[in-house]
Amino acid sequence: MPELPEVETVRQGLTQLVKGSHINSIDVLYPKMINVSPEKLKVTLTNQKIEKIDRRGKYLLFRFSNGMTLVSHLRMEGKYDVEPEGTEPTKHTHVIFHLDGGRELRYKDSRKFGRMYLIKNGDEHTLSGLGTIGPEPTKEDLTFGYMKSIMNKARGKIKPFLLNQSNIAGLGNIYCDEVLWLSKIHPETITNTIPDNQIMDLRSNIIEEIKMAIKGHGTTVHSYSNAFGEAGQFQNQLHVYGKAGKPCERCGTSFEKIRVAQRGTTFCPKCQKQVSNND
Repeated sequence: MPELPEVETVRQGLTQLVKGSHINSIDVLYPKMINVSPEKLKVTLTNQKIEKIDRRGKYLLFRFSNGMTLVSHLRMEGKYDVEPEGTEPTKHTHVIFHLDGGRELRYKDSRKFGRMYLIKNGDEHTLSGLGTIGPEPTKEDLTFGYMKSIMNKARGKIKPFLLNQSNIAGLGNIYCDEVLWLSKIHPETITNTIPDNQIMDLRSNIIEEIKMAIKGHGTTVHSYSNAFGEAGQFQNQLHVYGKAGKPCERCGTSFEKIRVAQRGTTFCPKCQKQVSNND
């Protein structure tokens, strides 16, 4: 699943490609992907201008000139690209926005898991996933005071805590493994046992890792590509994710892989020692 850096990279690319464009018409090839009827989507957005494209967590928000927003969640395999008008669609193309200038903005999704929600500007809080999302992983939004407060109340394991979007926006499996390794925290550590100094390290590492991943245009592990059809580059800077059995660059111990919160989880058994916890 694309995580925050990948979605932000897509947002930046789409901003370059389609911001300011007008919608001439829309083809909905898979209606189940949208929360309204194809007819309502077409009537609402045809002849409207894409004013800007925002992001909140892993959600893209297309803002239109009539005060409407199209919220898009890419889920596992969703992606956007821009093609010349009339180019033959692939079998995984599900929504086509015909733009002025002879171009088409296409949404493709091999698993059909992605979803789009047409809402009024300002009604983002009405969507279940978007309305409860936690702060963005930035220095301004993700404060130490906030992290200490929510972590001291949490009695579950730290990795599922970080994966929970209502705690912190945008972190997925890849970046959770990375920031826990950087912070020397075992992924099964009980969250409210983590001391303040490690909370500070974790906060700093989350902010810096996400910033660096955005700068690297995201991580391509399976099929992710940006709005220009290009793969990300940050996979070349990963320290631990996907490296089970390989030596830890810090201590040389072989990385181990376990399952935490139904996710494959790689960690260093020496650098990230499991602390005895009372569940």
